[in-house]
Amino acid sequence: MSTESLNRTSVEIENPSQNIEAPQRVNVDVLKQRLLEEKKKEKVKRTIIVSSVVACLGVLTFLTY
Repeated sequence: MSTESLNRTSVEIENPSQNIEAPQRVNVDVLKQRLLEEKKKEKVKRTIIVSSVVACLGVLTFLTY
């Protein structure tokens, strides 16, 4: 085995350990804002579903009498 191949191998092993990136910071305010937006969307969906059911029941009640 030549020393060139050994040197190449050692360089390849050292490089990945040196290129480890630090974890990115998480912005808690952004996460809270996303959570609030998701809750708003869910609330709107629930409101639409409930109002549709109530309206359908009202129409059916009106038609039966």
